[in-house]
Amino acid sequence: MSQPVRLYLIRHGQATGGWDQDMDPGLSDLGWEQASEAAASLESLGPLPIVTSPMRRTQETARPFAAQWGTVPRIEPRISEIPSPSEDLEARKAWLLEAMAGTWKDDAAQRAGEHDLIAWRDGVIDAIREIREPTVITSHYIAINVIAGHLLGNDALVCFRPDNCSITVVENHDGVLKLVALGREAETEIR
Repeated sequence: MSQPVRLYLIRHGQATGGWDQDMDPGLSDLGWEQASEAAASLESLGPLPIVTSPMRRTQETARPFAAQWGTVPRIEPRISEIPSPSEDLEARKAWLLEAMAGTWKDDAAQRAGEHDLIAWRDGVIDAIREIREPTVITSHYIAINVIAGHLLGNDALVCFRPDNCSITVVENHDGVLKLVALGREAETEIR
């Protein structure tokens, strides 16, 4: 049996636009600063592999880590943001705000539209379970909540509010996950 490994789940830095403004925004100037600070805070642990969602803001959040360690991030689509049933920006934001107030069991399946949100949630968990070496993972608010909720036994879509570039630490022991520490929380406005 192998030793547990630490996984560092980092919510992306502040984006240039919200859910009702841009389908795939990059980082704002503040977001770049947040990403650099997060990378500096973990610098002594590396070099570590980096796994990132395919979204622009998570890839940009991973860049300071990659630069300091000379590594190339691996893209993992399963840890991307929660899929929405609409590409209309206003409808997308309204859907997200409603979904965030619900639970997986009671609400997610009914509001999924053509997306199977339970399968998406399970894919996030599986992707994290498969990582068997210490790794930095740049992902999204709801995806990180999926892992936290799973480990806390909490069925809410939102069980804590990870701030931009907060670091949630999870241990993986042969596919068995354990929460070490939730990241810094903030009252996050879903923009």
